[in-house]
Amino acid sequence: MQLANASDDDVLGLGTVAVMGILNATPDSFSDGGQFDSVSSAVDHALRMVEAGASIIDVGGESTRPGAGAVSETQELERVIPVIEALRARSDVLISIDTSKPAVMRAAVRAGAGMINDVRALQLPDAIRTAAAANVPVCLMHMQGTPGSMQDAPQYDDPVVEVMAFLQRRIEACVAGGVMREHLIVDPGFGFGKRLSDNLVLIQQLQAFKQFGLPLLVGLSRKSMLGQITGRATHQRLIGSVILAAECARRGADIVRVHDVAETCEALQVMAAVLNSLQETEAT
Repeated sequence: MQLANASDDDVLGLGTVAVMGILNATPDSFSDGGQFDSVSSAVDHALRMVEAGASIIDVGGESTRPGAGAVSETQELERVIPVIEALRARSDVLISIDTSKPAVMRAAVRAGAGMINDVRALQLPDAIRTAAAANVPVCLMHMQGTPGSMQDAPQYDDPVVEVMAFLQRRIEACVAGGVMREHLIVDPGFGFGKRLSDNLVLIQQLQAFKQFGLPLLVGLSRKSMLGQITGRATHQRLIGSVILAAECARRGADIVRVHDVAETCEALQVMAAVLNSLQETEAT
């Protein structure tokens, strides 16, 4: 299960499917809001995720759950920068900043972040120029609408075609604005302005996104689509989350963004062993 474009100079430094641990320094995130709202608790949780196998920690200071309200730039900075500084002082793990605000991107990279994860795909004013100057990997995600309204009435004729067309436009805009193409990562944006049927189609056709020749990130952990399928509450969606992470990795995902790092890593290890054994058998 190697990265499709992994090489000796891979900017992410990843050779296998990578697990990105979610660290929400927020009071209102849909799954773990308020659990890690002090610097010490956030860093301790991040270190536990690293020990469990996370190779990236994604730090966010603004909830992007459906219906979420906006957070001021100052408030977001106050939430994430101390966490990034403290985590960088204790670990060399790759830190990602989950933000759309250029000022937060700049401050986070100065504080020690080495990746930008933007649910708005660098569409805010000055975001492309900021990402280009930061010279770090950037994840471009698709979202129909905004967090406040994205699940009101999402509509697609063909979700795969439309999401891919959006990502292609954003890739072109970023490269034209000075972002190195090899720094880009794409994310279909599961649950961000998507119906259950849209999410399932995107999973079924996930391999199509490998056409970009870029690393592919997916985030399905504990999301509402699992509740729609199983009827389980947010905190009861571990099994479904792990299954989807493993299935997406099998279908071509290079990075899986998850809350439950240890369980996801174990599932990926088992699946890799099975797939490697199958390949060895077919080669004989």
